[in-house]
Amino acid sequence: MTPVIWRKAGVHDADALALLGSATFLATFAFDHPGQPLIEHLRTEHSPEYYANALAQPGVDIVMGETPLGAPVGYAMITPPSHPDLQQDGDIELKRIYLLGPWQGGGNGRQLLEQAFAIAAERGAKRMLLAVYENNEKAVAFYERAGFAAIGNTVFMVGDVPFRDMVYARPLI
Repeated sequence: MTPVIWRKAGVHDADALALLGSATFLATFAFDHPGQPLIEHLRTEHSPEYYANALAQPGVDIVMGETPLGAPVGYAMITPPSHPDLQQDGDIELKRIYLLGPWQGGGNGRQLLEQAFAIAAERGAKRMLLAVYENNEKAVAFYERAGFAAIGNTVFMVGDVPFRDMVYARPLI
């Protein structure tokens, strides 16, 4: 398998992140998300402007994985927590973690998660939160193997269509 080189993303990576985010979201969720709301979601939540704005925020970091030739294959987005009813002091959120299919299953997902843990440690976080779609069994199993446990749930909107996400947490200290 082609190796992955991990690095922190910058605003100049917004186009690549938008393409990668759209491709992975579509590949993962097209099976049960209605077409037009899904397309609109990708246009807004995975646009170059979205990523450029996110990377300009002081509390947001994105770790990006590329092939040795510079092709983007995965990323993790770490943000302040967004689950006020479930969060505690010292929490940080793994907002997104995406990896193209051919790079899954060979330890790259674990490496990407370790990159996210390293950023959380740099920020002094005590616990990492994430939300995962309840029907994304592969991701749920990955997070549980990594020590995350369900602490509640939330609603994730794709357009005007609600989806149930489970909120997971993992102690970092």
